[in-house]
Amino acid sequence: MISEVDEPTPYFAVGDGYAVYRGPTTDTTYHRHAAFQIAIGAQVSMVDAGGTVHGGPALLVPPMVEHRILATTDLLTFYVEPHCVFADRLRSRSGAGITVAPELRGLREEDIPVRASERLDPRLVAALDVVKERAVGMSEVAASVGLSPQRLRALARAQVGMPLPRWRVWVGLRRAAEALRGGRSPAEAAVVAGFADQAHLTRRMREMLGLTPAAVLPVLRGEVRRPGAAR
Repeated sequence: MISEVDEPTPYFAVGDGYAVYRGPTTDTTYHRHAAFQIAIGAQVSMVDAGGTVHGGPALLVPPMVEHRILATTDLLTFYVEPHCVFADRLRSRSGAGITVAPELRGLREEDIPVRASERLDPRLVAALDVVKERAVGMSEVAASVGLSPQRLRALARAQVGMPLPRWRVWVGLRRAAEALRGGRSPAEAAVVAGFADQAHLTRRMREMLGLTPAAVLPVLRGEVRRPGAAR
């Protein structure tokens, strides 16, 4: 559980079906996650792709919705993977874009169940797990769950709103974040996570998180970073 104090220690963790970050954040660039995002704070502000500003104590963003976050001194963010059971609840609550969700402002790590989704096709859930666990081609992923590649692609787009290669990138970013937190350099983390090189990792992280490894490294290693500091 993350303590509620005036100046919380920057925090990052990866759990079964989710990741969580707490700390300051700078203004991000526009990006799209492959997971549900729940951003919590005294006043969280995001800008959608059309330029509309959304604000509230908790904002919910579905997978693949383009947005950027405005700087704040203390942001608590959960990234909930689309094939866990908690994502079923978020699918029922979210709209097509950014949603103000004040009922989620008290969310804690222990509130996120680790069971698999009860609404998604179980073959899709299994395929997402295969991608997370093994570096294999999409044809092999499809065969492992008894589907053709075409049918698996259609299921992914219909039920989680994204192609599986985007999910593979997200999985790689999770691994890279864990490697950075463990003391690896950005170049080493890129190799560990399956990216071609540090530049590839940086490009993908900016696309999906709106930040670079250099920006998140101080938080991952428990160092306080002021919003607005140069990335």
